[in-house]
Amino acid sequence: MPEIRVAERFQREYSELPENIQRKVDKVIRLLAGNVRHPSLQTKQVQGAPGVYKARVDQQYRMTYERLVGDILQLRVVGLHDKVLKEP
Repeated sequence: MPEIRVAERFQREYSELPENIQRKVDKVIRLLAGNVRHPSLQTKQVQGAPGVYKARVDQQYRMTYERLVGDILQLRVVGLHDKVLKEP
């Protein structure tokens, strides 16, 4: 099971999300911790950002994470789809 680290930006953006979306993000984090390739996450590498992946929270929201050496996932950004992919 990977170690999960949370970037300050992710924490800040997470705190600004509606409570129902926060619960969905929490579920995505649990799924990532168990299996980064879980089908419901629809994970894909972000184009133009080597080592950075996006995961689906719901139809509108996405989050990005980076896979680091030593089985570590660094949560980077969370928010609306287009905003997240502009600055993953």
